[in-house]
Amino acid sequence: MVKIGAHVDLTDAIGAAKTLGADTVQVFLSDPQAWKVPELPYEGGAEALRADAAAAGLDLYVHAPYVINVASTNNRIRIPSRKLLQQIMDGAGAIGAKGVVVHGGHVTANDEPAKGFDNWRKAIDALETDVPVLIENTAGGDYSMARRLERIEALWAAVTTANGGDNVGFTLDTCHAWAGGIDLVTAVEQIRAITGRIDLVHANDSRDVAGSGADRHIHFGEGQIPEELLVGVVAAANAPVICETKGDMAPDIAWLRERLG
Repeated sequence: MVKIGAHVDLTDAIGAAKTLGADTVQVFLSDPQAWKVPELPYEGGAEALRADAAAAGLDLYVHAPYVINVASTNNRIRIPSRKLLQQIMDGAGAIGAKGVVVHGGHVTANDEPAKGFDNWRKAIDALETDVPVLIENTAGGDYSMARRLERIEALWAAVTTANGGDNVGFTLDTCHAWAGGIDLVTAVEQIRAITGRIDLVHANDSRDVAGSGADRHIHFGEGQIPEELLVGVVAAANAPVICETKGDMAPDIAWLRERLG
């Protein structure tokens, strides 16, 4: 059985999971738009969250802050990004998380993409963690490191040469793939051919048309992605699933469970 859950607020992650009927949850450890990591906003701290999740039979995943861009050639972005990522990895380890989802990041129009890929390699080299880094494909940006398949392939070639590269995994986001121009019919097959693995699926419908580059999640059945493609990706990936649409996600979890049988 595929474990299905949702992104929830950390302060009541266990209660939210019970309300949603989730098998797994994803949380932020800090403000996703900030560079500082505060004390864990969970009663009893990391040890309590880890124990409560284990008692509930609940798997935890962490989403890294959006501001992180370890691919950047700008020292004022790349160096703080690496420091922040290490802090998040440490926090994820403390709560017993199964992995940390990190966006692929980007370079600028004036940069060679190879510099971004090598910066990713250096970032993985420098990390001290046993928690998998789960690089997520992105929806838009001509200079993104993980939007299109050819970029994902070049990124993977770089990170797998790093010390700890065997601990790098992949998060496949259905909305991002659709908006980014990846064919959902063959997405799982093509990504596995590159990475050898899919560790997590972000299952989200898309508000916008295929190839739009727009990262706009919407509830299942309300967006542009055909039902059979959404269900097909999840079934083929055979990995834990996180739904990330705003609002009540209980119907999304139920919708997916019903169609997966």
